[in-house]
Formats: sequence, C-alpha cells, structure tokens
Amino acid sequence: MATKSTSSKIDIGISEKDRKAIAKGLSELLADSYSLYLMTHNFHWNVTGPQFNTLHTMFMNQYTEQWTALDLIAERIRALGEHAPGTYKEFSKLTSIQEVAGTPKAMEMVKLLVKAQETTARTARKLFPLVEKAKDQPTADLLTQRQDVHEKTAWMLRSLLEE
Repeated sequence: MATKSTSSKIDIGISEKDRKAIAKGLSELLADSYSLYLMTHNFHWNVTGPQFNTLHTMFMNQYTEQWTALDLIAERIRALGEHAPGTYKEFSKLTSIQEVAGTPKAMEMVKLLVKAQETTARTARKLFPLVEKAKDQPTADLLTQRQDVHEKTAWMLRSLLEE
C-alpha cells in the first residue's frame, strides 16, 4: 500500500511571501559567501612572498570560518521552507563577487579579499529592511553576525595595506 506524501504547512509567524523573499536574499548571501570562501581558499593555496606565513595562516582562519557560515545560511533558508542553492551554476547567477583570474600577487590578494568581504557585508545589510518588517529575529541575528565577521575581517585585511 502506497502512502500519500504530506507536507505540513509552515506556520512560524512569517508570511509565505516574506519567507520566500527572505530566502531569496539569503540565497544571494550564500552565493557571495561561497564565492568568498573559494577565493580565500584559493589564495591560501597560492600565496607567495615575504608575508607568506602570515597570509597563509590568516587566509586559512578566514576560509575555515566562512565554511561554517555556509551551513548556517543554507540551514536558515531551509528553515524558511525554501531550497538552498548548492551548485556552481546557481551560485554564479546569484553572486555579486567577481571571480579572480590567474594568481595575483600577495597584496593584490589582500585588496581583492577586502572588496569581497565588503561586498558580502553589503549583501547581508541590504536584506535587513525586509527581515525587520517580517519580525524575523533568527535571520536578523544571522545577518548581524555575518556583517560583524565581514566588516572586522575587511578591517584587518585593510590594515595590511597601510604603509
């Protein structure tokens, strides 16, 4: 005897329309975060020069933190009842971070990561009005945490560029 598949309606106090819109914004944040993760990991593997050890270790700490964040963002999308994007094709359509060609010099890597960190922070920030309107505190908390990490990381990277 076949059982009929049933799905329960999501009733968490956020309308379906708002949940879909928030999930769309979180999907963009996930795509930017994944692009940033890939860039940072690539630079970790390929950095050279006098600051090799410092940058190699710094980049590893950054991509490790970023990897954990990917799961948190994707799981929030799922909790809102939507599917999280998970392919290069989907991410390439959603991200606002430009892919880096070739292997830049160490300080150019730092500049590119500053820009990517700031871009990711802006992507998180632009979702706040909708999240606040929907009274979606869990997403607001996630966005606040992500902005804090990206803004702090951008500041630390920018500090390396000062004479």
